[in-house]
Amino acid sequence: MAKHLELTPRLQLLADWVPQGARLADVGTDHAYLPVWLSLHGRVSCAIASDLRKGPLERARQTGSTYGAENIDYRLCNGLADIRGDEVDTVAIAGMGGETIAAILSAAPWTKDGKHTLLLQPMTRSAQLRRFLMENDYVITREALVRDRGTIYPVMEVQAGEMELTLGQLHGGAKLLYDPLGDRYIIEKIIRLQGAVVGLSHSADPAKADAVRDTITALMEMREEWRHANCP
Repeated sequence: MAKHLELTPRLQLLADWVPQGARLADVGTDHAYLPVWLSLHGRVSCAIASDLRKGPLERARQTGSTYGAENIDYRLCNGLADIRGDEVDTVAIAGMGGETIAAILSAAPWTKDGKHTLLLQPMTRSAQLRRFLMENDYVITREALVRDRGTIYPVMEVQAGEMELTLGQLHGGAKLLYDPLGDRYIIEKIIRLQGAVVGLSHSADPAKADAVRDTITALMEMREEWRHANCP
């Protein structure tokens, strides 16, 4: 029956990065497609599927029951509030804004004890998440882009450590120099920021417009680096 459960490209990339035999916590699991798929394919030794709301958690239970997935514990909790660090070694947080992911990690300092791998997939505000990681003793060890339903999303593998990111890397990705989607990802960000500059040009705070212009310049430099690395 496992072959009948197919993941979206976004979740499949996350699944591919889960270490074999991991003890997984999937935060904001919704339908629990990720832990159920991993369980059915023998990729995890156990999994915790958690969600903040009863409705999504009930859908998660139904998914597990439908596909006969075992070794999954379903928990109603806010982020990682009711999950102990010694219960898991891998944490997946996907489908949320970068600021929400940052808040979940901030409330669970054990995630940076050096014993856990974090797999993060922000839907929005990825720059805010990267800045939080940089400023709070996390390091992005791997990053990749995935196109899902026409939108490009970043996926990050994160562990405890230190890193310094440039302005361009905060907005354009920490480790995407050779990613096939890197050029398109940067171009889309530049276009959105150019629109923001137009709106800010009429504001009473010219410093904000200048900051956006600086970011655009940094991203344009990153694009040139990507082109030089990938288009000899």
